[in-house]
Formats: sequence, C-alpha cells, structure tokens
Amino acid sequence: MTVEVVAVLALDGVAPFELATPGQVFGTANEAAGTVHYEIRVCAPGRSATTAAQHGAFRIDTPYGLEGLVGAHTVVIPAHAGFLTPPPSDVTDALARAAAQGARLASVCVGAFTLAATGLLDGYRATTHWQYAEEFARRHPRVEVDPAVLFVDHGRLITSAGVAAGLDLCLHLVRRDLGAALAAATARRIVMPLQRDGGQAQYIERPAAPADPSALQPVMQWMESRLDRPLTLADIAGHARISVRTLNRWFREQTGTTPLQWLLHARIHRARQLLETTDLPITLLADRTGFGSPTTLRHHFTRHTGTSPYAYRAAFRQREPLGDR
Repeated sequence: MTVEVVAVLALDGVAPFELATPGQVFGTANEAAGTVHYEIRVCAPGRSATTAAQHGAFRIDTPYGLEGLVGAHTVVIPAHAGFLTPPPSDVTDALARAAAQGARLASVCVGAFTLAATGLLDGYRATTHWQYAEEFARRHPRVEVDPAVLFVDHGRLITSAGVAAGLDLCLHLVRRDLGAALAAATARRIVMPLQRDGGQAQYIERPAAPADPSALQPVMQWMESRLDRPLTLADIAGHARISVRTLNRWFREQTGTTPLQWLLHARIHRARQLLETTDLPITLLADRTGFGSPTTLRHHFTRHTGTSPYAYRAAFRQREPLGDR
C-alpha cells in the first residue's frame, strides 16, 4: 500500500483551525481504516510560523520547509492573515513545482488568494469565503468565482469556502481517495456529516429576509418528497400558496439560488445517494430522481460532479460499510 503525503502550507499568520483541519481529518481517516493511508506534513518557510494574532498567536516549529511540498500527493493551503498581500515568489514557485509534479492543490477559505497567485486557477471556476469573493474576482479576473458553494473540485485544483468548509473539503478528498464507506467512518469519528446540504450561500449576510424565515422549510421538504415527479414553478408556488415571483425572491434570499436550481441540486444529491447505496439500473435511477431519461441524468450529473454516474458508482459504491473500531 502506498502512503500518500498531505503537505499543509503554514505561512505566517496562518489560521490555526484551518492549519489543524487536514491533520485532524486525514489522521482520523488513518485511525478509521486501521492502517496508514496518509502522512501529514506541516510545511513552513524557514520551518517555523506564527499563527494569526486575532485567533490567539502561537509559534509552530516543523521539520519541513517549502521543500516538504516536493513529492506530496496533496498540498493544502489554509488562510493566513496576509492573504491580500501577494505571496513571496518562493511560495508560489514551490506550489507551481508541486503541481507540475502531479500534486493536487487544495485551498481553504481565503487560501484561494495564495493559490490564485500561482496562475493555476486561471480559466477555472473557484470559490473562497463569501465575504471576500468580490475582492477575489477583482484581483483575479480570469478565475470564475462562485461564492455560493462549499467547494469546487477540478481534480488537481480544489478550492473551498470559509473556515469550516475545510472539513467538507478534506472529507471530500478522503471520499475520493478511499471511498464513501471509509469517509463516512471518518465523518462519524469527528462528529461531522459526510456531506452538508447546501452551500455557503446559506451563511451570506443578506439584508432583506422574508417575514417568516422558516417559510421555505416545508416547501423544500415537499419538493424533496416529490423528486421523482415533474415539478414546475407554478406547482411549487401553488403548494406554498404564494406567487411565483415571491417564491423566486424567497429562494434567492434564503439559498442564493432559484427554486428550479435548488430542485436540480436536490435531484443530483439523491442520485449520488442511490448510486452509492443501491444497484439500481441507471434507467430506473433516472426515473426515481425525476430526470426521466438516462441521457438527461448523465448530462446534469456530469456537469455538476465532473464525472459520469457509472464512474461515480464505481468509485463510491458502499459494499462493506465500516463500523467504528
């Protein structure tokens, strides 16, 4: 078995929670598996760094400098206090070399600014903390910024949203590497859902909320109970006893997306669950998720996940769920 190196970049002012998250998740995956899949390295220029003062500054010393990125399978780039200042050339050069050697680079929160400084994100969709999404887009106009999601995965380039989304990111990578069953066992051990519903749009500060913030919950539950049926905006608005215009406004305010986009994501999420936990033929799975035909399912599933339903099932099908050891 090959042990994969996870290198965590620690720049001065690094956010301590985000610095520790990869070690917590990948280390717990080792424990859940009962064997070592990952070696975790903290790599800092000069082999030392101080964490962000506003989060309680402390100094860390590590055996690894930037050379520790060499040979890494995964490089995680946490946020740091100086993220609005372009990183030193030795840092961007080290990241670029790691990418050229085949490493996947994954940023957490505003660590996306450091990753984008390499130019590797140009032409790609990416995310960062919603509070800094506009600034990120201004500084990196060749990157398509999506502030509403928890993470964006392009295979070798992965960006995630603010702070706790680092947990989502690392669990997602464990799931990619070792399968859904081991990722689920890891999530249970750190008392975290394997996949949180929705994106960071639910956390964005919005000045105009509906009079009843809980009004959408029963509507969403009703929609989820009917994913296998054709639903129009008129159907959904009629059930909620509001106008289509009000329905659209409420969804925008509370979820950052439209009712039909939310419905599409719910159907894809259901398809992922069925692919992981059943052997249903794709034709029947398309019916149960409301896509109607395998062609439509494949189109939307591939567009949103970057892989086909068949490939997804091969990677994540739960055959022997792991219990806690």
